[in-house]
This record gives sequence, C-alpha cells and structure tokens, in this order.
Amino acid sequence: MRLSDFFALVPGDAPLVTGAAGELTVHELGVLRVPSGTLGAADPFVALDRPITVRIPPGDHPVAVTIADVSTQRDGSHLREAYLSLVISDVPTASIEPVPGPDGPPEPGSFFGVAVDAGTVAFFDADAVEASMPNDGDSWYDDVFDTDEPGSWFDIMDSDSPHRAGTANIEMPLARSGENVILAHSGWGDGFYPVLQTLDADGRLTGVHIDLQVVGSPPDADPEPQATGWLARVKRALR
Repeated sequence: MRLSDFFALVPGDAPLVTGAAGELTVHELGVLRVPSGTLGAADPFVALDRPITVRIPPGDHPVAVTIADVSTQRDGSHLREAYLSLVISDVPTASIEPVPGPDGPPEPGSFFGVAVDAGTVAFFDADAVEASMPNDGDSWYDDVFDTDEPGSWFDIMDSDSPHRAGTANIEMPLARSGENVILAHSGWGDGFYPVLQTLDADGRLTGVHIDLQVVGSPPDADPEPQATGWLARVKRALR
C-alpha cells in the first residue's frame, strides 16, 4: 500500500474505494491494556482465541476508530468504519507495510489479516484471553456475547454511550487487572481485512491498523491474503 492511500486517524476529506469522495472523523475508544506485548486482532465473536498476533511494546495504548461518511450528500446519513487503529507513538509516519507473521513478512503482494464473519473487528492482549475469559469457549456466545441481558457484549456495542454505537471498550469477564477488548463494526461487513503497521523514519513502530477497505484509491486487483492455519479468505458481504 502507498502511504498516500492511507487515511487512518486523519479527519477530513478522503477518497473512497468506490471512486467517490468521503469525509472522515476520528473517535477515541479509550486505552487497550497489552502488558504481554502480544497484540491480538480478530473478529472477537468468531476467533477471540485464534487471533493474528503482532508484537508491540508492552503497556497501555490508545485505540481509535476512523469513520467514513459515504453518503452521497455527505450529510452523515451513511457511515462506515474505515480503520481500527492502535497508536504506539505520535511521531510522524514515514512508511506503511503489512504486519509480519511468525515467520517474517508475507510474500510480496500478500498480507496477513483478520477474517470477519460476524461484522466486527477487535484488538486485545492475545495472551490475556486464556485467563480472562471463561474456560469453555463454546459457551462464550450465549454466556458473554449475546445474553439478551444488559451488559452483554452485543448490548454494549449497541449502546451510544460511553462510546459511539457500533464500538465498545469491554473488560473481559474474568479480568484481574483490567484486561480488555476494544471492538468496532467492520466497515461494509464480513470479509478479510489487512492488518498494517506504520513506521517512523527510523523504522520504529508507530501504530497497528485494521484496514477495513472503505477508504483509498480503487484497487487495481485484489491483493492475495496470506493465512496461517485457521485463517481463510472470507467473501465480503453487506451487514
């Protein structure tokens, strides 16, 4: 990807992949705790325990969602999530590239990414999931995600407070030190979305971003996603 096609965390005018013009706004989602330094990215309702992982500096890092107004009149009537971003540093970005996998960078023209099948993406400490979620992963959907009770993850995402509807910053049920998950709806819906890293002029990591492929120049051709084990390409569908 060219840096000129990257608009995460940049409010204002931006081209949409459809060829139309859009307008971006940036919304803070609070701080993500990543004490292990192993950042997880996944569709949390499908693969919270099987994320793509990225090594980052251990600590607490701010997360924000960049929202694109894709309405014809740019009147706010049609909004889509364009990027979910974790910020490591506010040093200016000099380059952008796909995140590496366990064996190094992906092959040229490929990327590692998040397979989405429930219209949602998330960041979290990958090493915290085992201790901070209930032991039986098969029960998470009914007992944690969609309980039909206030406080379920679906309920929190539907609320427009304290964060905009469609996003959430949620502490895991068994967290002992505030281990949390930050979630956002995934742009146009289900699909396979690149995970990218931004670097400063000295090659130091400044951020990690899930590109929901709403903003940027229309692609010449679909890049080839590169999967590790469970990861598979998923056809994009409208939410």
